[in-house]
Amino acid sequence: MSLDKKTEEFYNKLRSQLYETASWPSEYLYKFIVPTDQKKISQIEDLFNNLGAVITTKESGKGTYTSVSVNVDMKDPDAVIAKYKKVAEEVEGVISL
Repeated sequence: MSLDKKTEEFYNKLRSQLYETASWPSEYLYKFIVPTDQKKISQIEDLFNNLGAVITTKESGKGTYTSVSVNVDMKDPDAVIAKYKKVAEEVEGVISL
């Protein structure tokens, strides 16, 4: 999957901020929003399987969307960004926060 220039700039800025604000390895909190669909939620959970992640979900008031929070130890900012890219590539309709 080819990323556009704006997306690449976003990830480069995120990488710099992560290096400046934390010592690595470090605990990182991912937040995603997906249309409420157990398949999509399971896809996210599967991508963090075997990493010792603590995953919580919460449905929106109308039940249209579900937020998925993933708290996990990551080795460095590049690993954090790689996981964001993997989720975006594999889970249709996901919004990363």
